[in-house]
Amino acid sequence: MVHLLKINNNNMRATYLHYENGKGYDVIDFIKDYELNFNRGNIIKYICRSGKKDDELKDLEKAADYLRREIEYLRDQQQQWIEKNK
Repeated sequence: MVHLLKINNNNMRATYLHYENGKGYDVIDFIKDYELNFNRGNIIKYICRSGKKDDELKDLEKAADYLRREIEYLRDQQQQWIEKNK
């Protein structure tokens, strides 16, 4: 598969055309604006970009994997807090 790039001369950033949304920003900008952590950022990224490239189902499975990881992390954090504050 050939991945074509669109070069934005204003900020010297390249965006793959299959990620282009016609809105003047990328999903990465949204993730940064909301200061999402790695797992949450990847959840948003894979959901927004699903179906725009190779395998839509694979992208959604990746999003689900990152969601499971974030839930596991939060449960661990909660358990640590409980243990610490007994």
